[in-house]
Amino acid sequence: MEQRPAKTGLSDVTARQEIFETLIPARLDRLPWSEFHWLLVIGLGITWVLDGLEVTLMGAISAVLQRPDVLNFRAAQIGAISSAYLVGAVMGSLVFGHLTDRYGRRKFFFISLGIYLLGVGLTAFSWNLWSFALFRFITGAGIGGEYSAVNSAIDELIPARFRGRIDLMINGSFWLGAAVGAASTVILLDTRILSVNLGWRLGFGAGAIIGLGIIYIRRFIPESPRWLVTHGQREAAEKTVADLEETVARETGARLEDPPRDHALRLMVRHHFGLKAVLEPMLTEYRARSVLGLSLMIAQAFVYNAIFFTYALVLTRYYAVPVDSTGLYLLPFALGNFLGPVALGHFFDTIGRRQMITATFAIAGLVLILTGWLFALGALTAMTQTILWSVMFFFASPAASSAYLTVSEIFPLEMRALAIAVFYSVGTAVGGVVAPWFFGRLIDSQSRTELFLGYLVAAALMLGAAVVEATLGVAAERTSLEKIAAPLSSAP
Repeated sequence: MEQRPAKTGLSDVTARQEIFETLIPARLDRLPWSEFHWLLVIGLGITWVLDGLEVTLMGAISAVLQRPDVLNFRAAQIGAISSAYLVGAVMGSLVFGHLTDRYGRRKFFFISLGIYLLGVGLTAFSWNLWSFALFRFITGAGIGGEYSAVNSAIDELIPARFRGRIDLMINGSFWLGAAVGAASTVILLDTRILSVNLGWRLGFGAGAIIGLGIIYIRRFIPESPRWLVTHGQREAAEKTVADLEETVARETGARLEDPPRDHALRLMVRHHFGLKAVLEPMLTEYRARSVLGLSLMIAQAFVYNAIFFTYALVLTRYYAVPVDSTGLYLLPFALGNFLGPVALGHFFDTIGRRQMITATFAIAGLVLILTGWLFALGALTAMTQTILWSVMFFFASPAASSAYLTVSEIFPLEMRALAIAVFYSVGTAVGGVVAPWFFGRLIDSQSRTELFLGYLVAAALMLGAAVVEATLGVAAERTSLEKIAAPLSSAP
């Protein structure tokens, strides 16, 4: 297992440093699964459910927004709106990622969530292209911040032996929301029930209102003790862990043994970490891991944003599916995406990260090539297209979630949130912002062959990521985060 020594001599490290030992990471990792951990899963994962709901709604209403009596958008403009959302996510991720590493995970649960819910709510009142794009940008900024804070906290609070499957399931819960969003469009887009200009607005507004309940649940989730202890707040870290141990022991009835002393970490007292100290290791000690994270993020972002944001357009343009029925086709697609991490997540902790990540990326890429080829030949119907895409995303979904899992595990704690932000942002900028616009243009061409070439590009990225994972992947399964990557504040 690769473990890098901490660098000393950084700008904010004094000549004389207090060195101490702590068992906090080992104490967190040896906890049995409990009701507290379920609270953590619900309180942090439910954001992805809501995000899935409103992103699916956005995809399903793309054809509605093109109607002259609604907003009269063109397909390329729909792609541009999706790109605005992703640009916001990139910027929000970078800003909040740095702040989350500097000031803690917990407070940015609330800030990023508040911005996200504000953007979703305002989207319901959009009146033209620019207002719609602006409100989607705000929504994206909030969800970008969520990726950094939530994924950091999941990894740092979930015991190591469960970390892979839980991380995949939480990120995969996006598709529970997507399934609900797809089902809701049957009502929201039915003009016999709601007017064509009211249904889609109610969908966004309801999502924002429901999301307010998340704020209450998150009140019970503590700051990461790992973050506290590496930022000079040892007393707060000890109290938090002691409270968690008491809670878990009460909930499970288990007697918690003290971890062996040889599991203790030696750390230097540090309160702040300069931006250079956080970013420099990505280009030096962790350069190979940076290539790995970038490859996985770009591939999954391109595939998802290429297909998901244009799914309804393909159904309506090439298969003449009625606008108010696209949600029915999105439903099995969303369920396949959710079932993938649930069914395969356990194997990421048992068979191993490298083997499972390589396999899921490769299988998804090959199925996408087959699906695109049959589409180009005109051999598919709306139903068989949906079935093949559902199969493809059964594997692509755990692959995509494993990209976030990878970048949140393989870098030191003090740079974890920013690392997630950097790789999410670069991957989204290259694979996400470009893909909706690119595929929107291909769909406007009305050429099946040109669209097939676009699918080949996406598949090549997935297969390339599989090769990189097979070559550079890190065996992080059932291993303490501190053994995967030593904290920057580690003492010799």
